[in-house]
Formats: sequence, C-alpha cells, structure tokens
Amino acid sequence: MKIITWNCNGALRKKFTNLLDYNADIYIIQECENPEFSIDDNYKNWASNYLWIGDSKNKGLGIFASKKHLIEKLDWDYTYNNNSVKHFLPCRINNNINLLGVWTHKNNSPNFGYIGQFWKYLQLNKHLFSNIIIAGDFNSNTKWDEWNRWWNHSDVIKELKDIEIDSLYHSYNKVEQGSEHHATFYFHKKINRPYHIDYIFGSKSIINNINQFEIGDSKKWLILSDHVPILLDFN
Repeated sequence: MKIITWNCNGALRKKFTNLLDYNADIYIIQECENPEFSIDDNYKNWASNYLWIGDSKNKGLGIFASKKHLIEKLDWDYTYNNNSVKHFLPCRINNNINLLGVWTHKNNSPNFGYIGQFWKYLQLNKHLFSNIIIAGDFNSNTKWDEWNRWWNHSDVIKELKDIEIDSLYHSYNKVEQGSEHHATFYFHKKINRPYHIDYIFGSKSIINNINQFEIGDSKKWLILSDHVPILLDFN
C-alpha cells in the first residue's frame, strides 16, 4: 500500500494531477479545498472517495482514497478541557489499519499551538493508537523545543515511542530527531530556508514492513507548494 502526505498550499484542484505518477492508494492533503463545493469536475471525480474537515470550504485537511479502498471516519475525541484541537482526521482503512491525518494549528492558543495541539490530542486518544499510521504537517521539530515546556516535540516523540510508534523517516534512515538530512518545507519557497516539519509515524507492524520511504524533490514541488510530498510504501 502506498500513502502520500502533502501540504498542497491550496488549490488542490489545479495540482492533484501532479500526484498521479505516484499511483498511491491514500493521499493525506493539507490546505486543500472541500470537493463537495468544488465546481471542477475533474477534481471531484478524482476526490470521489474522501473524508474532509476544515474551518473554510477553501482550506482544510482531506484524506483521499482510490476507489478500491474503504475509508471510514472514526469518532475520536478532539476536545481537551472544553477546547477543541485541530486539525485531526482519524479513519479506518479496509477495516484493518487506523490512519490519523494531521494538520496542526496555532488554534489561537497562547500556550498550546502546533505540537501542543497534537500533545493534547495524544492525551485524549493514545489508547486507540494501535496498528496506526499518523501522517501530516505537524509544523514542528525538536530543534524548537523550549526548556520550560513539558509538551515539546521531543516529549511527544517519547510518548509515541512508549506505545511503540516511531517516525518512519528517522527509523528508515537511522537518524535522530533534529538531525534530518532532508527538508519537507521551504519557508517562502526559498531553497536556503529548509525545515523538516512533516512526518509519517507508524506502529511496529508498519515499521517492519516498509518497502520504500521517499521525500519529494524540491526542484519539482516548490513550483506548486512550499512543502514537498512524503511517500510511504509498505506491505
């Protein structure tokens, strides 16, 4: 099975054809428009098997599957201390694998923006994180840890490892968090402003069956977005 995650930087209807060469089974796309309200027939046809959430019909988080796969939304908790966290889209693939799409936000939180949003979601739902893939734009890296926080990027990584979930890039390439050799995001599309802030995490059952893990070429993808796609191919 092939899974792609990509922050498309909007207007997916004009860009989705660039993903077709991957021939993926599942696409997790951040900053994409809701196909329900699109007037682009080609986009609506490609996106006919999908789940989507967002604050605006023009920009949200979508999971798109090829027609041969069954995807069912899961009703997981997203309210922590009476505050909703965003954006997280859990689903089950073919009644077999759990998938969590991620696009973290500042969410107007003075203290728990971005990785803090995921930390809250993790506290609510980690008991459900079995045989799971977690993928998306986390807007985070251990390089930005702050000494006085207990929910830093590194703390989240440790909590995931405690339940035998790890970053597939770091496991596959045998590198430590913060020492990445490949960028997933280029600030203002500038090649000299690279960051690694998009991730695919997986349970041991996924890690032990990786066929391919690939980060897209910036020369091709920066024409379309400030992020590049990440590909996971596994048995």
